[in-house]
Amino acid sequence: MTTMYAALLRGINVSGHKRVPMPELRTVLGELGHTDIATHLQSGNAVFRSGDQDESALAAALEHALHERFGFSVDCIVRSGSYLAAVADACPFPAAELEGKQLHVTYLDRAMDPERLSDLDAPAYLPEAFELGDRCVYLYAPDGLGRSKLAAALARPQLTKGLTATTRNWNTVAKLVEMTRV
Repeated sequence: MTTMYAALLRGINVSGHKRVPMPELRTVLGELGHTDIATHLQSGNAVFRSGDQDESALAAALEHALHERFGFSVDCIVRSGSYLAAVADACPFPAAELEGKQLHVTYLDRAMDPERLSDLDAPAYLPEAFELGDRCVYLYAPDGLGRSKLAAALARPQLTKGLTATTRNWNTVAKLVEMTRV
């Protein structure tokens, strides 16, 4: 049995740093034995089919292969298409009524202990808001991520220490769900 997955690469192709061309990312995924490979945008989103059912092992293998190919470390999160669809379906915000730049999902490599967020004064950031999900954090930022004070607060090292996290806007979330349905 094979499964469609999305690989979410963290921090590549930003301001010319950690350049990973998408054709080369597709090649690396193919060399790892994956099939039905496609990429979306230049920010490190790829989908592929694999018979391996261990998302952590898939991510570790991709991280190793990218380091071998490019000479720098790239954190990766790999999630199944069914997981991505479940995250989209569980969105606590009215996604259909919002612009894609207003709603984001930060995918985490593992579940975040809600206690990490207990000192965050969420009402102080209104109208911005967040909700913890299944290995993810949903963020409503009406003025976009770049202007979000709540996004900056959520990214503080004391909240994310020891976690791999990478954020996608809702347009990308929806596109990856669509691409992994194949």
